[in-house]
Amino acid sequence: MGVLTDVIKSINRRKSQMTLAIGYILISVFAGAAGQILLKKGMSSMGAVTLSVDQLFNVLWRMGTNPYVVIGLAIYVTGTVFWLAALSRVDLSYAYPFASLSYIVMLVASWLVFSENITPLRLLGTLIICLGVFLISRS
Repeated sequence: MGVLTDVIKSINRRKSQMTLAIGYILISVFAGAAGQILLKKGMSSMGAVTLSVDQLFNVLWRMGTNPYVVIGLAIYVTGTVFWLAALSRVDLSYAYPFASLSYIVMLVASWLVFSENITPLRLLGTLIICLGVFLISRS
């Protein structure tokens, strides 16, 4: 009976660890997407940027003082911390496909926030990604 109890405890511990890891991954995905949205907003307000040696300091200064860029980077880094925590708990081959959920979040966000045109082919590609993530999560 003691062996069975130990097996059940081990299974429950593993499920708990996986649930926490998936939570970390989802936080990472949404933080990364939110960071990217803010980065895009900040860079859109700056206009087209050309990186050249003579203008590099000026461009970096403008980026570094743009509140959308700074906050976007901070949120993106926070998402990276959660991603690293997830990687400490699960295999990379399990976690990485979940990162592709950011495609879905970004597709919707770019449509809602920036009024980008979402073509049927782009939507189909995103749905295929969703199917792939679902299949991998079942493994």
